[in-house]
Amino acid sequence: MSELSHLRLMASYNSWMNQKIVDAAATLPAHELAAERGAFFGSLLGTLNHLVAADTIWLRRFATHPARFGALDAVLALPAPGALDAVYSDDLAVLAAHRRWLDGLIEKWLAQLAEADLDHVLHYASTKGIRSQKRFGDLLLHFFNHQTHHRGQASTLLSQAGVDLGVTDLLMLIENVADHAAPPAPA
Repeated sequence: MSELSHLRLMASYNSWMNQKIVDAAATLPAHELAAERGAFFGSLLGTLNHLVAADTIWLRRFATHPARFGALDAVLALPAPGALDAVYSDDLAVLAAHRRWLDGLIEKWLAQLAEADLDHVLHYASTKGIRSQKRFGDLLLHFFNHQTHHRGQASTLLSQAGVDLGVTDLLMLIENVADHAAPPAPA
């Protein structure tokens, strides 16, 4: 499997898991979503907002790639989050709709990406203004790993609230994809 195929798989996993998290979160009352639970971003809602903020920041950076991916044009129209703890919405339904939109955009963008695009060195500044430059493919690995890290925190926060998220393993997605892609058994 190529590096780009792996990244596309991660984009699918990202969408699947984000939907699972949002669906599980939707079973909680608003006060439980916003309850301070000692997580890095405080609450489950704070963690989900952080993921939207961080994704928006990274997608806006990725949009500066010289390939000028059309799928990322819409993200450039969004306001840039001022900080990693920026709140997109305190309303889970609004946040969930935006999350689904972002995940669809990410998958559409990854479909436009070519293997050669991954070797470009992207120059960017952190939210604190620190300049950096890294290989684009490595930044995409970080992008998806960051999501996984904070979804793990969200899973713990859901568990603390008495909600079982169920299976979260990438293997489940791989098995489902493989099952649907398998040719029919001979008669």
